[in-house]
Amino acid sequence: MSALQFNSVLLEISNQLSAEQLEKLKFLNQDIGKRELEKINTGIRLFQVLSERRKLSADNTEWLCELLRKIQRPDLSEKLNNYESQAGFNDNQPDEEERAKLDIATEVIAEKLGRNWRKLGRKLGLNDVKLESISRRHPTELDEMVRELLKEWRKSQGAEARTEKLIQALRACDFNLTADNVEDALAKH
Repeated sequence: MSALQFNSVLLEISNQLSAEQLEKLKFLNQDIGKRELEKINTGIRLFQVLSERRKLSADNTEWLCELLRKIQRPDLSEKLNNYESQAGFNDNQPDEEERAKLDIATEVIAEKLGRNWRKLGRKLGLNDVKLESISRRHPTELDEMVRELLKEWRKSQGAEARTEKLIQALRACDFNLTADNVEDALAKH
């Protein structure tokens, strides 16, 4: 997705913020500095400052999503999440057959992996900030954390996402039974 599309989503979010909600967002960003915060009178201006400080970009929306949830606007957080999901799944994706295999693997791994999902996430190359963000989005649902983890991994890999890489990562983490379950499910496909 283009910068124009990302900015239009930010504009839409800004337009839906009340003055009180903007003040809450500013309060949650005290590290910006009091003088700078006093100049911010719109959501758009706040988003520009967050972008300048590398806390917000088209491929890095976790910070703003978290802030929106903290001010009780999960609807706007979801809007931003939906944008990021669409942006991640564009032309730069594996072919249709590989996507189908990845979908099967995702379901099996989500069902079987459990509490050790962070270990797999690190093996797949996701950083701790991303893993913590996933954990906060789904604090009580392990299967949803795993699905989100694999979605983020697929987005980061683009067209290079392959089920073989997932199976190798599972085996490298000593999750051999889960790897075997993925292979069995793929063989039935």
